[in-house]
Amino acid sequence: MKIHEYQAKAILAQFNVPVPRGAVAYTAEEAETAAKEIGGSVVVKAQIHAGGRGKGGGVKIAKNAADAAAIARGMIGMKLVTHQTGPEGRVVQRLLVEETLPIQRELYLGIVLDRVLGLPVFMASAAGGMEIEEVAAKNPEMILKESFRPGIGLAPYQARKLAFGIGIPPASANAAVAAMIALAKAYVERDASLAEINPFILTKEGKVYALDAKINFDDNGLYRHKELLDLRDLNEEDPLEVEASRYGLNYIKLDGNVGCMVNGAGLAMATMDIIKHAGGSPANFLDVGGGATAEQVKNAFRILLSDKNVRAVLINIFGGILRCDTLATGVVAAARDLNIQAPIVVRMEGTNVELGRKILMESGLNFTVGEDMRDAAEKVVKLAA
Repeated sequence: MKIHEYQAKAILAQFNVPVPRGAVAYTAEEAETAAKEIGGSVVVKAQIHAGGRGKGGGVKIAKNAADAAAIARGMIGMKLVTHQTGPEGRVVQRLLVEETLPIQRELYLGIVLDRVLGLPVFMASAAGGMEIEEVAAKNPEMILKESFRPGIGLAPYQARKLAFGIGIPPASANAAVAAMIALAKAYVERDASLAEINPFILTKEGKVYALDAKINFDDNGLYRHKELLDLRDLNEEDPLEVEASRYGLNYIKLDGNVGCMVNGAGLAMATMDIIKHAGGSPANFLDVGGGATAEQVKNAFRILLSDKNVRAVLINIFGGILRCDTLATGVVAAARDLNIQAPIVVRMEGTNVELGRKILMESGLNFTVGEDMRDAAEKVVKLAA
C-alpha cells in the first residue's frame, strides 16, 4: 500500500526523523492559512502517488500566503503527468504546504528488502535529488549499503559509516546518524516494504531534514496496523485493482490487449512470459488463487473485461485446490451473464480436467481450447490481433 508524502512525513516525525514544518491543504483557502501559519516563503507540493512532480509543474515556491493561494488554485484539480504516472496522469486533489529551507546539500537515504540476503538493506548516497535507479545504473559505486536484522535495527556504527561515507561533516554526523537509525526503526515497526528520503538535506546551518519522503507498506502486514488503512487513498489507485481487492483477487492492470486469468502467481508470471514470447502483450496480471469459487471466477472475468483494451482472453489453470470443473462452471456463467463477445482461449490441466473441458465445449459458447501453454498463447495472440 502506498501513501502520500505528507502522511509519510507524519509517520517519520513520530520516530523523531526531522521533517520541515508543513500542513496538508485541500483548498486554496487552506493553503493560504497554512502559509500564513508557517510564515515567509513556502513550497506548495502536489500530493500524488508518483515521483517527478517538480518536472511536471507539481512543486512550486510561493513568496507569501497570497502567492500560495494563487498557486494552489492552479494546482488543485490539474492533471499532473510525470514519468511515473504515464500519459493518463493523476488529478491533484490535495497539497502539502511546507516551509522552505536553506539547502546546502541533497543526499539520499532508503531502505528496501534484499530478497537474496533475506534482510532489509539501508542505502545511502551523496547523489540526492536524483532517481536512485538512475544512480544505480550509471554510478553504482555511489550507493553505500548496510544490511541489518529487523530485531536489532541499524547499529550506530553502521549509521556512522554511511553518514561519513556520503560526506556528512562531523558537526552534523550525530543528527544524521540519529535520523538514519530512526528511519530504520520506522521501516521495521510499520512493516514497510520501502522507506525512502530523497532528498535528505543538509542545511547551511548544519541541520538535517527529510525534505521528501516515500513509504510503501507490505499489504500482508496491514492486519497488524489497522490505523494505517485509513491512510489509503483509493483515488490514487487503478479502479479495477481496487475492485479486484474487494473480492480477494490479485489483479494488476498492464498495457497489452490479451487478458489473463490464472491461478497461482508463478503460473501467472509464466503465462505473461509465454504471451510475450508468442508476440502478444498481456493486459493484466490476474491470480484468482488456489481456492477460488465460481463466484470469484465470475467477478474476476467481469473485472478483466472491464479493461477496454482487452481483445482476447487466455485462461490458464492448473487444477489442484481449484478444480477444473469449478473454473469451467464459473467461466461459463460469467460469459452468459456478461454477454462476453471477446474470444476466449482456455488451457486446463489437473483435477477434473476432462469434466471441465466437457462443460466448456457443451456450453454452446465460443471457447477455444489450447492443447498446452504454447498452443494456447499462440492462439490467443492470433485472436487478439
